[in-house]
Amino acid sequence: MTDLFPADAVLENLFTGATWGEGPVWLPALRRLRWSDIPGNRILEYDDASGTTHVLRTDAGFSNGRTLDRQGRVVQCSHGRRAIERESHDGPRTLVDRWEHGRFNSPNDVVVARDGTIWFTDPPYGIHESGREGYPGRPEYGGCFVFRFDEASGAAAPVITDMVHPNGLAFSPDESVLYVADTGYLQVPGGPAVIRAYDVVDGAHCTHGRDLVAVRPGGTDGMRVDAEGRIWSSSADSVQVFTPAGERLAGLPVPEKVSNLCFGGDDGRTLYITASTSLYRIRTATTDARYADR
Repeated sequence: MTDLFPADAVLENLFTGATWGEGPVWLPALRRLRWSDIPGNRILEYDDASGTTHVLRTDAGFSNGRTLDRQGRVVQCSHGRRAIERESHDGPRTLVDRWEHGRFNSPNDVVVARDGTIWFTDPPYGIHESGREGYPGRPEYGGCFVFRFDEASGAAAPVITDMVHPNGLAFSPDESVLYVADTGYLQVPGGPAVIRAYDVVDGAHCTHGRDLVAVRPGGTDGMRVDAEGRIWSSSADSVQVFTPAGERLAGLPVPEKVSNLCFGGDDGRTLYITASTSLYRIRTATTDARYADR
């Protein structure tokens, strides 16, 4: 398939039965893959040792994207509670759910920087009147921003304000660039379906936003960046891989619409893919930039 995958790599279906799977993260200590069934309002876990999937939590606040912080703890987005949370055995604890101009819309995807700050996108999908991925509500600050939250100070501030509906996001390996998907096309006629790139200044601000690549078909929802700086993006029919300049390198066909993906496994070289009703995996020849840094 290209040198991104071993010659014997095969796409495996690990589980089918979700409504719309999203938010995958690999848990090294447990050797499990955790992800969300957002409309089903539950959190699922695939156990690598047994090859089985179980329901971790129901009535889960319509959780979406998640990642690990610098201590290996799960940080996740809650559409229902309009918050960034830390998940534990006792349930989720809200870290932040508002900034000085009001409550967030519905935090969607999240990354944690090397300095421990939490960066997340805040589109309106969880407060849509349909109630499919959250509870109907109204926006309180008149936009859809990308935020940076400093847990030490308790301060949350926007770092990107020029996008329609920011969605998936990922840092370059050296954290000098932040990539953010805009899925405005989903609800706004003529809206964008593009990955944008922003220069990160002093680890706290973003500048020089520019369109990098329009992923087709469908557009980008979730994405990851590997240790070599390549962007692995979801799309309507595949996982697509791009250079940092936006040049397409490869496409991995997937039988269902892809929502998100993450690297995991004992060596970090297994790609897990949430796609509509199912969870898939395939071996790769690389690993996540964030995984390699831990």
